[in-house]
Amino acid sequence: MADIRSICVYCGSNSGHHPEYVAQARAFGTELARRDIALVFGGGKVGLMGNVADAVLAAGGRAIGVIPRHLVDREVAHHGLTELQVVDTMHQRKTRMYELSQAFVALPGGFGTLDEMFEMLTWAQLGLHTWPCAFLDVRGYYRKLQQAVNHMVDEGFVRAEQRDGVWFGEDMQALFDWMTHYRASYTPKWTDPAVIAAPASE
Repeated sequence: MADIRSICVYCGSNSGHHPEYVAQARAFGTELARRDIALVFGGGKVGLMGNVADAVLAAGGRAIGVIPRHLVDREVAHHGLTELQVVDTMHQRKTRMYELSQAFVALPGGFGTLDEMFEMLTWAQLGLHTWPCAFLDVRGYYRKLQQAVNHMVDEGFVRAEQRDGVWFGEDMQALFDWMTHYRASYTPKWTDPAVIAAPASE
């Protein structure tokens, strides 16, 4: 069972075209505070990032931001957080967010959100961590991504058990229940003898 004290949230530095994106981001932040789970995020005051953090803080929760110095200099840092950690590079930012978290959730976002989330999925695939990874769908935003992941399985590039270890869904309460009871159940890539022994043509 996962011991979740803080959740890393990846999401857009934009708010999207529909009010529901902001509403769900704020609802997620409020729920984190209600459950006494700290928010770890990219430290920005803009877009869905800022809305999640503002909701956490408004509900009395803890919000920890990690931001590279060049973004602080562009005045997008959120200076009202419980804690703001400033690092030198984007790589350091991602590593520090990982170190502070026991679960990873993607709300709607763009290239950066997918980059960060898929890195955590890759690390889980390699056995570098055993924390839960989930996509909270809003307005069907991640439905086609889920279909793409299923296609990766169908074409033999992702194992079904690895796909099954990632949560996709719209129900926030179901997401928290899943994370609470999560236990990594698949063999990491390159430690499974069947995978290591497979011919290169397979």
